[in-house]
Amino acid sequence: MTLHALRRLAEARLREAGIDTPDLDARYLLEHALNLTRTDFITKSEQSVSEADTARALALIDRRAAHEPVGRILGHREFWTIDLALNPDTLEPRPDTETVVEAVLKAIPDRNASLRLLDLGTGTGCILLALLAELPNASGLGVDLSPLAVEAAAGNAERNRLAARARFQTGDWGSGIADRFDIVVSNPPYIPTADIATLAPEVREHDPRRALDGGADGLDPYRIIAAQLPALLVPGGLVAVEVGQGQAPDVADLFAAQGIADIARLRDLGGIERCVRGRNDRA
Repeated sequence: MTLHALRRLAEARLREAGIDTPDLDARYLLEHALNLTRTDFITKSEQSVSEADTARALALIDRRAAHEPVGRILGHREFWTIDLALNPDTLEPRPDTETVVEAVLKAIPDRNASLRLLDLGTGTGCILLALLAELPNASGLGVDLSPLAVEAAAGNAERNRLAARARFQTGDWGSGIADRFDIVVSNPPYIPTADIATLAPEVREHDPRRALDGGADGLDPYRIIAAQLPALLVPGGLVAVEVGQGQAPDVADLFAAQGIADIARLRDLGGIERCVRGRNDRA
């Protein structure tokens, strides 16, 4: 079978399985399985692929056809300007979360400042590490309840040459943290418990439930974080969190009740209010 024919077969299998982006997913998986570049699909399209290589590539295609996410199959995912390894205890980073990174960067007047960052529920470390990549003199702490997630985040700091400015530890949100920070960020679980069964199989069956379940109304983690913010933020310190669709007004109210001012609700590329940002107005 030629590379061109294999690619078309892979795309057809994914399309038949109802995958939204069969062409793109097939290319990513074939590149990985066959050690190809994007250009190779043009310059080597008529070259034959061995039976062993074909079988290996189609095994990955079959996993995607069963709705296993591409990032889980590859074991890593690109986010912002960095590349992140995944493990079973980490949520797979998604483009929506980049809204939080953008919201923070837009609110920082001097990107060369020596800022201290805290990422609650850090997972892969995606938000913290993306910000550190843009803030050369900043340092940060990522906290997660899962030791496996902490392990992944620390590995991702090494992977992206940011380990000198990032540290990670297990913890229950901000409990027990005595330091105060210039910036607090989070992408907490925000799916209402009853809604988890309705999620796409890529999410429902492959992301850790603990990283999805936000309680009966999806707001339990925000109540905890909001109550902790006055002790975690320096006066004038910035907070930015990701929220689910329709949750921004409620999260903004929770923050305002704790002395967070200048609250903004920012939209993602789909037009959904995806991030709530504000500043600590208490001394």
